[in-house]
Amino acid sequence: MKEKLLHFIWKLKLFSFKSIQTTAKEKIELFSVGTENLNSGPDFLNAKIRIDKQLWVGNVEIHIQSSDWYQHQHEIDENYDSVILHVVWEHDVEIFRKNNDKIPTLELKNYIPKELLINYDELFSKNKKWINCENDIKYVNNFVVVNWLERLYFERLEQKSDFVKQLLLENQNNWEATLFVLMAKGFGLKVNNESFVNFATSFDFSIVRKISNNKTQLEALFFGQAGLLSSENEAFYFHKLKKEYEYLKTKFKIKSISKGQVQFFRLRPHNFPTIRLSQLAFLYHKYQNLFSKIIEIDKLDEFYELFEVLTFPFWETHYTFDITSKKRIKKLSKSFIDLLLINTIIPLKFVHLKSLGKNDFSELFLISEQIKPERNSVISNFNKLNVTTSNAFKTQALLQLKNEYCNKHLCLQCAIGKEILKN
Repeated sequence: MKEKLLHFIWKLKLFSFKSIQTTAKEKIELFSVGTENLNSGPDFLNAKIRIDKQLWVGNVEIHIQSSDWYQHQHEIDENYDSVILHVVWEHDVEIFRKNNDKIPTLELKNYIPKELLINYDELFSKNKKWINCENDIKYVNNFVVVNWLERLYFERLEQKSDFVKQLLLENQNNWEATLFVLMAKGFGLKVNNESFVNFATSFDFSIVRKISNNKTQLEALFFGQAGLLSSENEAFYFHKLKKEYEYLKTKFKIKSISKGQVQFFRLRPHNFPTIRLSQLAFLYHKYQNLFSKIIEIDKLDEFYELFEVLTFPFWETHYTFDITSKKRIKKLSKSFIDLLLINTIIPLKFVHLKSLGKNDFSELFLISEQIKPERNSVISNFNKLNVTTSNAFKTQALLQLKNEYCNKHLCLQCAIGKEILKN
């Protein structure tokens, strides 16, 4: 028996509470189990209970055995003087307050349905599983799943907004500067997001605005601060960018960075940092007020149009400085734009709406429901369990479910896990 299971059972009243008695055979009428206390002190606060004919309002403490009360030294802690009922799995000793008053005890093991304990054992069995409920999730009521996924999507969005808020604070609420760092992170993808953030925060964003009309200077600044111009290379275009970069460093007193070097390893050529940095430079050459445009747009097709971004001409025949390749127009794909929307644009718009005191996020939810579902191993495994994923709204919610609940075995805090245990 686990104490967290007893908490769960008490909180949801998953026991025969209409015919319960204390260990002293006193009748218990349960009006309210109280509010779960996530801080120090008794486990549930402000419960309302009638014991025999006396109505009590106070706190409830839960343990596996009654003797745990003394092991935890609650008898000398005044925070536990207000406990009106001690709920335990097994009663092995009488419990008293500091003033020697006996605390009524409810022994739960005789009131809990055996099926619930069987479900719990099966859910948390040590058999190798991808997720604990993989044998049962397909049987869970669809209404429960849908509502839980909606909450998980919102939860994931809240987590992503933390980084946006942090950047806003660092940029003194400059939304354009914040967006620039977020866009750099997005263009860096998983492999280079950290090094792209390092490059984007290594100089003042105002420099980008000052040189945005000069394509070569913009690209030189990005490549130089990303460390791609620090080595020696015979390519003409390399030397052209390096010359511009040295000029910019002197003019704007920019300090080169040595940390967070970009990676090419295990990347497909179209995701090479050279290509993504050129596309990012193209984007900021094309738009000087990108944030304003993003805030105005509320339709998916308009975002696809906004991000019609290419590389500068040299990169049409190159992936690196020194090797020529077949000419190819390298524009942002829809799948890449989808990732920008999911990880950058929607979280940014979410924070912006909240900053204006608005709580209607239906526009953001609608966009995410129109984006195609992501493809990765997590989503593939959910699909194998008959959990369908028709759009990015669902895939984002399922990623939150897997990372924050399944991986941490928080089934008792998951609506799906609760439903399985209850039924």
